[in-house]
Amino acid sequence: MAQQQWYKGAVIYQVYPRSFQDTNGDGIGDLKGIISRIDYIKSLGVDAIWISPFFKSPMKDFGYDISDYRDIDPLFGDLNDFDELIAQAHQRDIKIIIDQVLSHTSDQHQWFLDSREDKTNDKSDWYVWADSKPDGTQPNNWLSIFGGPAWQWEPRRGQYYLHNFLTEQPDLNFHNPDVRKAVLDNVEFWLKKGVDGFRLDAINFCYHDALLRDNPAKPPEKRQGRGFSEDNPYAFQYHHYNNTQPENISFMQDIRALLNQYPGTVSLGEISSEDSLATMAQYTAGGDKLHMGYSFELLTNDYSCEYIRTTVQTLEERMTEGWPCWAFSNHDVERVASRWSGDNTINPAQCKMLTALLASLRGSVCMYQGEELGLGEAQVAFEDLQDPYGITFWPNFKGRDGCRTPMPWDAESGEHAGFSPEKPWLPVDSAHKYQSVKVQDEADDSILNAFREFMQWRKTHPALIEGDIEFIETAEPLLAFYRHFEGKSMLCVFNLAANSASLALEGTVLTAHDALPHQTGTLDTNNTLTLPGFGCFYADVN
Repeated sequence: MAQQQWYKGAVIYQVYPRSFQDTNGDGIGDLKGIISRIDYIKSLGVDAIWISPFFKSPMKDFGYDISDYRDIDPLFGDLNDFDELIAQAHQRDIKIIIDQVLSHTSDQHQWFLDSREDKTNDKSDWYVWADSKPDGTQPNNWLSIFGGPAWQWEPRRGQYYLHNFLTEQPDLNFHNPDVRKAVLDNVEFWLKKGVDGFRLDAINFCYHDALLRDNPAKPPEKRQGRGFSEDNPYAFQYHHYNNTQPENISFMQDIRALLNQYPGTVSLGEISSEDSLATMAQYTAGGDKLHMGYSFELLTNDYSCEYIRTTVQTLEERMTEGWPCWAFSNHDVERVASRWSGDNTINPAQCKMLTALLASLRGSVCMYQGEELGLGEAQVAFEDLQDPYGITFWPNFKGRDGCRTPMPWDAESGEHAGFSPEKPWLPVDSAHKYQSVKVQDEADDSILNAFREFMQWRKTHPALIEGDIEFIETAEPLLAFYRHFEGKSMLCVFNLAANSASLALEGTVLTAHDALPHQTGTLDTNNTLTLPGFGCFYADVN
């Protein structure tokens, strides 16, 4: 891919470093662990690695609460390790994307320690501070995603501060130009280190309504979670004022202007708003804001063809200038192999089909570590939970630990499956050991090897990388669309159910891609396509 456009259609492999590979025996993965597995990542045929936060942090939210944006937490290594990781990745033509958590810091960040002291210090206006109501209650009705009010009393100042997430994650005040400049300076530090781009965490949360207006109530029938439990009070409001403010647009432009000084670098914004698809389109429009946006729209429990088709089509209609990025799994939601299985039973055919489907949609792709193995959601006992979100909402919502358990490398190398010689921070799920990398490496028909074969095959078909998408109206459980590129078209069809299904393709002349290793659909002489359960079919349109 051209240097300036390498991100278009790229497959981005998300590494959650705590759970990838431990090299020093402390039970927590580290940067050297990623380096030690870099050839494995290369074997997957991906274009880039997105690394979740590894910066200095008290780890209240496992790295998404940053106390020093310019240094590595000792749990993960040091700056020399990061330099080596970039060098090793670039030698293998793999890009490095790192998380940037810009909307909030840790309450242990020096900026906040200064800001909370009084109302007159140099950092006094760097966070969102507000007086109480006359009765001493919170300034307004805003809620935290992690439960309860989004305001915490600070006795040193005699004021409340805003935290959209944990109490220990105070929100920065982006209405202050000094904050914007300091944040961008931190971003540039990593550009100078040679990173190829940033995944921008909760990027639509940078600005708040300066008037601190109350959010309106949301009726019960509209309380659908996007990345959070639906019984969480957070779902009870329309979040019109605590995020996604108009001023955020100019900050997106500031980010893009900075990245333009480092050719080939890209931005991927995580967006969760009342209308995430509209916000994605807005934040990527005009060529002067984000390069890509992604949201939680396909990280939900709705696995119907109608929902997937409507979601993608809606974004296509709105995002006429930007570039989408899609994901089925990440470190915040139940793993897709369980979430979309219906009965929590891992079906290898379904896992193979989901990889093909995700990588066939128009846009770039984020694949979460373990997705290539078909890992399901791990079962984590309450006493082993680490995620404060899960601990708060147990047992109705078990939090995010189930998708964050360690990678199973080799079940024969000890009870922790080759992740660590010592007890890991989260237990390795016993079921995952039978899906280890070593087991699947040695099985020609494994989910892992099908993943590798598909990604290599995909690279040879430009229509799947940069082509336009045109859906065909089909009945459940078949999802079908064309990818068009430079006057040529490819038909892509997927069966999302366990039972076989057929599709009449009258008047369409096709040449099937029979060489595709796990293509399972068959086309008869009447031009009727039959797909077995969880089958997929690709053909060139003649």
